[in-house]
Amino acid sequence: MSDITPQYPESYSQEDIQQILQIAIARHNTDEELTRQQLWEIAGELDISNSTIQAAEKDWLVGKADEHQRRAFDIYRRQNFKQKATKFAIVNIFLISLNLIAAGTLSWSLYILLFWGLGLALSGWKAYQSHGEAYERAFQRWSFQNEVKQTVATVWTRLQKAWQI
Repeated sequence: MSDITPQYPESYSQEDIQQILQIAIARHNTDEELTRQQLWEIAGELDISNSTIQAAEKDWLVGKADEHQRRAFDIYRRQNFKQKATKFAIVNIFLISLNLIAAGTLSWSLYILLFWGLGLALSGWKAYQSHGEAYERAFQRWSFQNEVKQTVATVWTRLQKAWQI
């Protein structure tokens, strides 16, 4: 270990302050959660205006919702891939068995296995890819479809309630 004493600067940049506070909060061993009121009090002690903390809290909530949606999308894509892989396995086991019974050797079923397997491998690569432009387009399309489904379901529910009156 070194005996060198660090030289503390007279001032810190905003980024330095954020990093120092993140380290301090991470080291602060406590299992208790803070209330929203406590968050606002801490912001007040740091001379952060109410509008700034409110905007930051709103951005954080939007980010959390987006993160939750992306996790749901990733789960959806991976479940779809698993379903495709299961169908692939079932159909190809059947075709290979049929080929073995009919011809006594593997011939035409290998071509189906290879070509379909290539498509399945590409589908798997796509399902486990979670970055990039193609992922963003697919996520936006899925998100839009979910919003449309929710809107239609809400309208349908309201219409059913209106007809019951």
